[in-house]
Amino acid sequence: MKRPAVILLAEADNVLVTCRNIEAGEMVPIDGAETRIEVALPLGFKIARKPIRAGEKVFKLGMSIGSATADIDRGQRVHTENLKSDYTPSFTADHGDRFGQGETL
Repeated sequence: MKRPAVILLAEADNVLVTCRNIEAGEMVPIDGAETRIEVALPLGFKIARKPIRAGEKVFKLGMSIGSATADIDRGQRVHTENLKSDYTPSFTADHGDRFGQGETL
C-alpha cells in the first residue's frame, strides 16, 4: 500500500503538500476527487487544492505565503513560476554605534 500522496496542513489552506514523490500522470485524491498530476513532484512540494486565480493569496499552514502570479489549476504545482512572495520586512536592525569600536558580535 502506498503512503498518502498529499497532506492538508490547515483547513484554511488552498495548497496541499506532497508526502512522497508523485509520478507524472499519477491520480491523487484531492478533497475526495481523483486528480491527475501532470508533472513529477518530489516530496515536500505544494499543489493547488482548488483553482487559484492570478492575484489570489496562497495559504499554507493557515497563513498567506504569497500571491499567485498566474491562474493555477487544481492539482498543479505551486512554485516560483506561479507564486510570488508578499513578504515585506516589518523592522530593520539598528546596531547603533556598536560596530567599528572593537566589539565582536
